[in-house]
Amino acid sequence: MTMTITPYNLVQGPADLYVAAFGTTEPLDSNATVAAGPPGGLWIGVGGTDADVTMEVDVTIDDLKVDQIIDPVGGRPTDRSITIKTQLREVTLANFANAVNGMVTTTVSGSYSVQEPVGASNATQPSYSALIFDTWAPTLSTGLPARRRIIIRKVLSKPKIQLVSGKGKNAMYDCTWQAYYVSGSTQLYHQVDQTA
Repeated sequence: MTMTITPYNLVQGPADLYVAAFGTTEPLDSNATVAAGPPGGLWIGVGGTDADVTMEVDVTIDDLKVDQIIDPVGGRPTDRSITIKTQLREVTLANFANAVNGMVTTTVSGSYSVQEPVGASNATQPSYSALIFDTWAPTLSTGLPARRRIIIRKVLSKPKIQLVSGKGKNAMYDCTWQAYYVSGSTQLYHQVDQTA
């Protein structure tokens, strides 16, 4: 017996990443198409990335065991961590502010901009953001490309900033965004595949 393979279900290609403040109005699911383009509104693209854009869902399952049986008899989920990772290659002050959860003040003048860190304490409430991760869905039956849009509704960045200046080296903001619980009626992420 031979397994059926559907080549259109294989996907490859870069993603686009957009950021907005937590609670920003989300684009309609019907706009998650290649033809519709970027999400628009208050969603701002971070520009070029490197090392891919990766969404990781890590679920911890604790085994249920009894003395009388050698094998685990079941399992229960006890923890879930969802992260989005990439390297921002466009090292703008706006991307820096996004990478450090807005914990900076930026002053824009006619020919220069100034950015400084905000004085903070351990009790400082961070500014949560939301992300849209636009990538590729399985190809349509017509052979045309399709969009997969993932909205991660509440995140904080845990960045590693590297401002490298040297021959053959690129500066980057190495970012890992951690997703957080929103509410009982709003899930922390929402995924839409274009199907027509």
